Amino acid sequence: MSSQIHDTSHITYEGLLEGNKKFIEGALAEDPEYFDKLANGQKPPVLWIGCADSRVPANQITNTAPGEIFVHRNIANMVIHSDMNMLSVLDYAVNVLKVKHVIVTGHYGCGGVNAAMGNNQFGLIDNWLRHIKDVYRLHADELDAITDETERSNRLVELNVIENVNNLCKTSIVQNAWTNGQELSVHGWVYSLSTGAISDMKVSTSSNEKMDAVFKFK
Repeated sequence: MSSQIHDTSHITYEGLLEGNKKFIEGALAEDPEYFDKLANGQKPPVLWIGCADSRVPANQITNTAPGEIFVHRNIANMVIHSDMNMLSVLDYAVNVLKVKHVIVTGHYGCGGVNAAMGNNQFGLIDNWLRHIKDVYRLHADELDAITDETERSNRLVELNVIENVNNLCKTSIVQNAWTNGQELSVHGWVYSLSTGAISDMKVSTSSNEKMDAVFKFK
C-alpha cells in the first residue's frame, strides 16, 4: 500500500480562479441552463453533517450534484446541543427546506478522533475534542479492550457517529418535526478513505420511541 500523500503543490490562488472558469465552461457545455436552474432556489432532500476533512466531500462521494445535499461540516462531525452554528443549519434544513434525511457522516482515520484519544494539548480545539473524549468515556470498557490502536480509533469513529446521531435525535428541532408528522429520518454513516466505501451504522430512526424518557419532549 502506498504511503504517499496526495500532491497539492500545484494548487495556487490564481489556479483556483482559473479552475472556476473551466468549471463554468464545462457546466454550460453540458447544460446551457445549468446556472439558471441553480439560481432559482434549492430543495435538497438531505442534510449532511460531516467532518471538515478535505478528503470527505459530500457530493463527490455520494455522486450527487450541487443543489442535492445541504451540508454542515465541523471537526469530527459533532452534533453538540449548544452549537448555534449547527443548530441554525439544522433548523433551516428541517423547518424551511423540509429535508427528509439527516445523515451524520464520520470517516476512519479522523484526525479529531485520533487527537481526542491522546493526552496532548493542541490549543483552543481541546475544548471541542472534549466532546469526543466523553464518547470514549461512555464506551471505555469496549475501547480499552481493543489492543490495536488503529482498530480502537476506527471503533471510536463509529461510536462517535452513533452518539452524535443520538444527540441529533435529542434536539427539539428533530423531535418537533416528528411530533408534527413531518417525514424525517436520521442516519449514521462512516466513510473509508482507503476504499471510498460508506458503511451504514444501522442506527437509522424516524421517531423518538426508543429514546430515554428524560430526553423526550412532549
